[in-house]
Amino acid sequence: MEWLACIRKTIGFIEAHLLDDINAQDVARQVHVSPFLLQRGFSVVTGFGIAEYIRNRRLHLAAIDLVRDGEKVIDIAFRHGYETPESFAKAFSRFHGATPSQVRNGQAAARSFLPLSVNIQIHGGNEMKYRIAPMFPFKVIGFQREFAYEGACGEIPAFWDEICAKYAANAYAGNPPANPCEKALVDNCIGEYGVCIDDVGGGRFRYLVAGRYTGGGVPDGMALHEFPAGEWAVFDCHGPIPGALQELNTRIFKEWLPGNPDWELSGNATIEWYDCIHGEKTDPDYHSAIWLPVKRKATK
Repeated sequence: MEWLACIRKTIGFIEAHLLDDINAQDVARQVHVSPFLLQRGFSVVTGFGIAEYIRNRRLHLAAIDLVRDGEKVIDIAFRHGYETPESFAKAFSRFHGATPSQVRNGQAAARSFLPLSVNIQIHGGNEMKYRIAPMFPFKVIGFQREFAYEGACGEIPAFWDEICAKYAANAYAGNPPANPCEKALVDNCIGEYGVCIDDVGGGRFRYLVAGRYTGGGVPDGMALHEFPAGEWAVFDCHGPIPGALQELNTRIFKEWLPGNPDWELSGNATIEWYDCIHGEKTDPDYHSAIWLPVKRKATK
């Protein structure tokens, strides 16, 4: 599906089922896109995560119900997806800046959050520099952790810091590996890849601080993942990270994917590549890349 149409269909499905028990996985099934890739693109294009958008729309409608009907707060809370009046009141106050009773009594105004309308102006999107790289099956090895879709952007950098402090500092200092994990880190250049794999479900995904697997045992605390043969769109990035990569990611989802006549997303993983040999990540010309699994669009 063309990417912009995918986002619009996502919003349409959410609006049609706003008070149903739906989540990002349900939406992704409707538009036939990996939940992780849909979450990533939806956030870039709209500025909201899918769960955040659903929550904000429900709280907008809840405020209307409070003022209009005189219905019990507990009934409004249940209808809009909250199990207790207390959890509803907390979410309502955080979003609207006022309690349900204050809004109901006219002591405070509610915040409006209307359905989104997505319009993107494409400025040379398909002229972005990229290459399609057919790849044989390959394996990565790395330190793995599960993350929730929401909040992952802040938690993953902390995960990198943790791994660097625990395992990489000794290797970076030029000392012999002190344990199997440090040896695997050195042998497989772990830290070359940041890998997101969307195969967990429940609003979560796997993330690996990884390197290309060269053989040998897999130490406790590490994981192995094999990618099948396929085609990847490779977008090179030059500039200090994370800023340069974030800007590139935004351009991909706002410029390259919408209206792309040849390629669409496929698979359930994305990879960020980092040059582990040349330069520092803060250098103005630091080389990194984003790899996205793609497939050629079917000809009509």
